[in-house]
Amino acid sequence: MNDPDDRPSRPRGTGRISRGGAPRRVDPSRRSVQRPSERARSVDPARKAAWETMRAIDDGAYANLELPKQLRRARLTGRDAAFVTELVYGATRMRGLYDPILATCTDRPLADIDPAVLAVLRLGAHQLLGMRVPAYGAVSQQVALTRELLGAGASGFVNAVLRRVSEHDLETWQRQVAPRGDGRAGELAVRTSHPAWIVRAFRGALLGHGAAQEDTVDRGLRELLEANNAAAKVMLVARPGLCEVAELEAAGGRATGLSPYGVELDGGDPGNLPAVRQGRAAAQDEGSQLVVLALLAAELRGDPPHQERWLDLCAGPGGKAGLLAALAGSRAVLFANEISDHRADLTRRAVAAAVDAGSEVMVGVGDGRTLGEEEPDTFDRVLVDAPCSGLGSLRRRPEARWRRQPHDVSGLGELQRALLRSAIQATRPGGVIGYATCTPHLPETRYVVADVLAERDDVEIEDAQPLFVDASGAQIPDLGEPPYVQLWPHVHGTDAMFFALLRRREAT
Repeated sequence: MNDPDDRPSRPRGTGRISRGGAPRRVDPSRRSVQRPSERARSVDPARKAAWETMRAIDDGAYANLELPKQLRRARLTGRDAAFVTELVYGATRMRGLYDPILATCTDRPLADIDPAVLAVLRLGAHQLLGMRVPAYGAVSQQVALTRELLGAGASGFVNAVLRRVSEHDLETWQRQVAPRGDGRAGELAVRTSHPAWIVRAFRGALLGHGAAQEDTVDRGLRELLEANNAAAKVMLVARPGLCEVAELEAAGGRATGLSPYGVELDGGDPGNLPAVRQGRAAAQDEGSQLVVLALLAAELRGDPPHQERWLDLCAGPGGKAGLLAALAGSRAVLFANEISDHRADLTRRAVAAAVDAGSEVMVGVGDGRTLGEEEPDTFDRVLVDAPCSGLGSLRRRPEARWRRQPHDVSGLGELQRALLRSAIQATRPGGVIGYATCTPHLPETRYVVADVLAERDDVEIEDAQPLFVDASGAQIPDLGEPPYVQLWPHVHGTDAMFFALLRRREAT
């Protein structure tokens, strides 16, 4: 039998779906999208793995952690793995658009649909509207998946709903379901599948960081939201002294233009590379790499130490600590602090290869908010990679936009201020503090730094922009209004990392 995915025919609609899951009016000649002899007889392993991943995400799992487990369990590689990745990330990312579409295709409230069935429908909607899967194959395979996993009754409901979804293309559906008359944010929220509060936060961030003006912000906002919906490249860091960029290039990667240690992969599981398995390289966005390099490029004042003391105040899960440890060598001792035992263990794994190569690293468990009191005036360089809303990494964490709420930010702001105060106290006079977040949201970035600076007379802010140079040594453009640095997915191709450089004043 031909693979249903290869069949180009599109099913016709049956009308609105009743609460019982059957069409209200059924033409016997159109009772099924395909003849019984043509229905998919077995479940596609790739689609089953995608559904299993979606169910785990519904239960609180993170896509970037759960998906590799499901791919290994199903023994999927190459094109099949890429298909599952796009299916899961796309269906999760675009649910803010697909759910209103699905809601118009049945009069049953989505909240009343079994979550297991809703996961099937979201995966089907993405195949029909976001991927180049022929309608016949998408519907047939999702129906077969439902029949095997959830029963014949549910499969009939899925068949009817997805047939209705297939009646229109994406643009037509967007025009039908995007709200009108409630302002630009509401329409953009549905069209680009972002919560409206995030759309408003991004608009304010573009203006507040100087990335756009009133006459250009609408265009910039759309570009940013669209960039959040584009699949992020797999980005690696070749940890210096442990792995050369050339080794990762030989494994199929390409050297990047921003970080001198960055390597881009077209896809696949980075864990399959020996350098990654051994901890000599790791998955890490270029924005995160640039933050570490900027902190280490800042000049120290006062008596230069024979061996510098570095502190990563919020080290888990260890990505930035791994790069710091590799760069430390004989230059510095790295202290990595983490409040969580589990994340401290992850940090130890991240720095293990550098420790084996001779770097001196100490990983400890403690509350970063009190470390400054416990070890005042101690460190030359302190990184505060503060816990944040993560709005800058929505490309890589498709579920994050649906889990964060506006009230989360107020609590994070207090934590961020407390950590920055502690970091300043832990820094010796003449030393530097790097405050970084993976979000451009103003209440987590500029406002936090400004509030802490207003409280103290022992610290000053410096222009961080000259420290952000690309792999060739040239100044990276479009970093926003100094003295801060704000990177953007739609401008720099990185996560939306924010960075501020503070210096502890020397005694007079």
